[in-house]
Amino acid sequence: MEAKTKIMYEVLPFIVLVIMEGWTIGLTIFAKTAISNGMSPFVFIVYTNALATIILFPCSFLSQQENRKERPTFTFSLFMRFLFLGFTGITMTQNFLFLGLCYSSPILVCAMGHLIPTFNFLLSLILRKTLNLRSPVIQVQVIGILVSIMGAVVAEVFKGPLVRPSSHHLRHTKQHLVFSSTPEFWLLGGVLLVAASFSVSISNLVQKESVKQYPEPVKVLSYSSLVGTILSAIVSWIVERDINAWKLRRDNDLILIVLTAVVGGVIRPNIQIWFTRMKGPLYVSLFKPFGIVFATTFAVSFFSNSLHYGRSNCTWSGVLYNNAWRNQRK
Repeated sequence: MEAKTKIMYEVLPFIVLVIMEGWTIGLTIFAKTAISNGMSPFVFIVYTNALATIILFPCSFLSQQENRKERPTFTFSLFMRFLFLGFTGITMTQNFLFLGLCYSSPILVCAMGHLIPTFNFLLSLILRKTLNLRSPVIQVQVIGILVSIMGAVVAEVFKGPLVRPSSHHLRHTKQHLVFSSTPEFWLLGGVLLVAASFSVSISNLVQKESVKQYPEPVKVLSYSSLVGTILSAIVSWIVERDINAWKLRRDNDLILIVLTAVVGGVIRPNIQIWFTRMKGPLYVSLFKPFGIVFATTFAVSFFSNSLHYGRSNCTWSGVLYNNAWRNQRK
């Protein structure tokens, strides 16, 4: 019995997190398709976070009902933390992320996501203001930072030798999914994704301290989601003055919003909190490379993209994206 429990303790987190990475990449591709076909990324962010907030709040109160007498006091300082957490973790991160996705591809989203540990380390150094270069741990972390930065630069600007040519039988076929954008927007997309990764790092730092002060992670997630939704709505109102942008033109858009809110806004954060407590703070981040594996597999299997060392070449789907976006914005 103990052996089975130990196997489940090791195998279950691995399987669940790998599946979650696949779900994330799949939803990212569908989100790019919806945005490419005319949905405003700012409106998409508001809808998904609003729905996630509606789901999170009842769950957070029900899960803590038995410890009602032991709940910490909600202070103004804690409110400011939630405000800053919603601004950095949701409003800034998701706006930069989805705008970057518009001008790049899910592969670049995964590649730039690997900069998050780098930013976490640099922020911790800034706050500590000390650096012992003789420490083996620090040396390994510095090497990891250099490797991740080099990888991000390669993914952004370098297109190496051809690994696999584009699928010509797919190039002239009507596609219902969009994967990439045209090369001239690739650099802009990468810069926006770097900004999103930096926002995530700031949010992680604030969230860690907020949970210490208010040790109810689901409540912290709920309040930050509410604040992030309100701030995102303000940004969307400033950017999207066209009332028609708030109308959902296809049933697929509504399904995507529901799935993104449930999986990305509710299930994934709770799974990350659960497995972080179970396996440690670094365990979840170890599965990020699976995102690139899934994204590359989807690209070469279902899309007409050529595959190179470095960044991927963009073909028919990028043309579809730009035509749809330009026609929608006229």
